[in-house]
Amino acid sequence: MRRIGDRTVGVAMAVLARGTPASAGVDSGRLAVMTELSDFAHVAAADAGLCVAISTRPDGTAHASVVNAGVLAHPLSGLPAVGLVAAGGSRKLAHWRRDARATLVAKSGWQWCAVEGPVDIFGPDDVHPDVDAPRLRTLLREIFVAAGGTHTDWDEYDRVVGRERRAAVFVTAARAYSN
Repeated sequence: MRRIGDRTVGVAMAVLARGTPASAGVDSGRLAVMTELSDFAHVAAADAGLCVAISTRPDGTAHASVVNAGVLAHPLSGLPAVGLVAAGGSRKLAHWRRDARATLVAKSGWQWCAVEGPVDIFGPDDVHPDVDAPRLRTLLREIFVAAGGTHTDWDEYDRVVGRERRAAVFVTAARAYSN
């Protein structure tokens, strides 16, 4: 993170000059601030891992909900990703099963970071050959802790997430940006 004036911003940034092609991803003349997942983790942790998770409804409109999320290793690639735990019957999970793209936004005060990317779901209703039941139980715990959670009775935690058919959701950052 770097300070510019009275604002703290991500480590890599570019000021786009007027006339920059729209394909650059930002309107011309605006400040584009790229960030890293460590910035997302820092901002999310400052507010107990609370983030806004955005999925896409079948009609193309955005569906937003508040979740706890944290940064940890993706179970297949080993690369850093944003993880969250979603209830088995949640709308966001149904949306991600149909359209596996998400945006997550974390904020603390006036600082915010967003991560956009593909979604991978691992759960009792989203079985993957490389994530068996014991590994899923561990993943759900790891995400909970990465999102700032603590628990005194992990067996009870396992029973509750199992009963609710909760799934481990990972968003791999295709884009990460902040103010």
